[in-house]
Amino acid sequence: MDRPGFVAALVAGGVAGVSVDLILFPLDTIKTRLQSPQGFSKAGGFHGIYAGVPSAAIGSFPNAAAFFITYEYVKWFLHADSSSYLTPMKHMLAASAGEVVACLIRVPSEVVKQRAQVSASTRTFQIFSNILYEEGIQGLYRGYKSTVLREGRNAGMGLLGHVIPFSLVQFPLWESLKALWSWRQDHVVDSWQSAVCGAFAGGFAAAVTTPLDVAKTRITLAKAGSSTADGNVLSVLHGVWRSQGLAGLFAGVFPRMAAISLGGFIFLGAYDRTHSLLLEVGRKSP
Repeated sequence: MDRPGFVAALVAGGVAGVSVDLILFPLDTIKTRLQSPQGFSKAGGFHGIYAGVPSAAIGSFPNAAAFFITYEYVKWFLHADSSSYLTPMKHMLAASAGEVVACLIRVPSEVVKQRAQVSASTRTFQIFSNILYEEGIQGLYRGYKSTVLREGRNAGMGLLGHVIPFSLVQFPLWESLKALWSWRQDHVVDSWQSAVCGAFAGGFAAAVTTPLDVAKTRITLAKAGSSTADGNVLSVLHGVWRSQGLAGLFAGVFPRMAAISLGGFIFLGAYDRTHSLLLEVGRKSP
């Protein structure tokens, strides 16, 4: 990958990440409170739905930039643009690698953000300080495994020695939908068409990975030293299933689908548009 491509992926990814996180923050807050073990009302209800936004804003640019730099590099390294039945697998590998790298930045930001969302009266920096004081650096990486297991851009609004279900579904589906649409109209998709493909791919991936998102939320919000805080995803899922059944495993599925569908439209559309513009500027400059 040449220097213009590297810079375009970095800047476009960062811009897309900040845009989607700030626009969709209220929906993410509602989803987090629906999944909170203390219940929606006690977690804050509709009060202070922008609580935790500083953490999200600070983490958005670098984590989205890290994801797309890695994603584009791995696609380039694996020659994913060539026509092959292995292309979806290459997209899966590229997206998975991108998530592993991005989550090194995303997880601390999300831990602080989610605790702020269910403690709207407490300042974000105070929450960050309390985590470091009481739990150390490992407290900021609470839920790292379950985040990588389910993260993706929703990111965001998103799908780790693990498979990464969200990314394994979202990005190959996004790339395949774009390729199909390009083939049907006999030219490369426009940015708005890429955004529509991103919305469909994100919504579908969001629905099927909601149980893992519930587990990650429970682990992140658990009290230090509790069995849930240990981060055993299967144990948490089993506990939710026993106490709340299927409804508990899919708590917040509709706001999650809404947020990630809209997020996919904004995030992937903004990325595609910004990336194309930057590459065009790079070609025109001497």
